[in-house]
Amino acid sequence: MKMAELHKPDTRVNVGTYTFTDEKIIRFARSFDPQPFHVDAEAAKDYVFGGLCASGWHTAAAWMQTFLGYWQRESERLTREGQEPPKLGPSPGFTSLKWLRPVFAGETVTYYVTLTGSRALASRPGLILNTTLVEAENQDQLPVLRFDGSVLEYE
Repeated sequence: MKMAELHKPDTRVNVGTYTFTDEKIIRFARSFDPQPFHVDAEAAKDYVFGGLCASGWHTAAAWMQTFLGYWQRESERLTREGQEPPKLGPSPGFTSLKWLRPVFAGETVTYYVTLTGSRALASRPGLILNTTLVEAENQDQLPVLRFDGSVLEYE
């Protein structure tokens, strides 16, 4: 089965949610983005966002965590149904990354992926390039993250 057969182009798929707790925000930020508004709830009150908020990179990393969980469940479901899941490979990258609004402690973000295209690579026989739109919304359905992604698939 190919990804374009599993998910028709332009169909938005909910891949899961992630709740940004104080602890998760601070733990991630201490390792990867130690700015005061990411590591200290009290100090964050005096910064532009007015409160403890997740690093944009944390928001993006949570996308990957939710997608990997979704893909594992989806692969297991297809296997149980006697179908071979698409064989996804690495991502050659992403473009147009936008952090649309801060994600504050206590917010839950829902992540979505939409397949926007799928084509065989003439330069690499046996590989398909899938392009995607990734979106994330907070619990109020306000957009927080958006980017165009891509992932290789083995035929």
